[in-house]
Amino acid sequence: MFGLTKYFMIGGVVLLFALSTLFYFYYKDTQARILSLNLNNANLVEAIQMNQETIITMQANAVIANAEISRINDSFSAIKEQNRILIDKLSEHNIGFLAANKPVLVERIINNASDKTRRCFELLSGAELTSAEINAKTPKEANSECPWVFE
Repeated sequence: MFGLTKYFMIGGVVLLFALSTLFYFYYKDTQARILSLNLNNANLVEAIQMNQETIITMQANAVIANAEISRINDSFSAIKEQNRILIDKLSEHNIGFLAANKPVLVERIINNASDKTRRCFELLSGAELTSAEINAKTPKEANSECPWVFE
C-alpha cells in the first residue's frame, strides 16, 4: 500500500509541477499582452489628441475661409453694382450719334472721364489723395468715375 501512495505522491508532484508551469506561461503571456495593450492605448491617446488638435485647426481655418468668402462676395456685389451704374450711364446717351454731331464735346467728355479713370487706378495702386480729393464733400465730388474708392 505504501507503493501506491508513493505513486500518488509522485503523480501529485508532477501534476503540481505541470500546473505551475502552465500557470507561469499563462502569467507571462498575459503580462506581455497587457504591456502590448498599454502601448497601443498610449498610441491611441496620442492619435486622439492629434486628431482633436487637427479638428480645432480645421474649424478655425473654416471660419477664416468663410469670412474671406463673405468679404469677396461683398466685393463682387459692389463691383456688380458699379458695373450697373456704368451701364446705366452709358445707356443714357447715344455716344455714336453725339460723336458724329458734336465731336469736340464728346472728345472733351471722354478725355475728362479717361483722366478721372486714370486717377482711380492711381488711387487703387496706393497714390495719396490730393487736397481737392481730401476736401471734397462727397465721394462723387472727389471723383465721379470711382466714388467707391473714397467711401
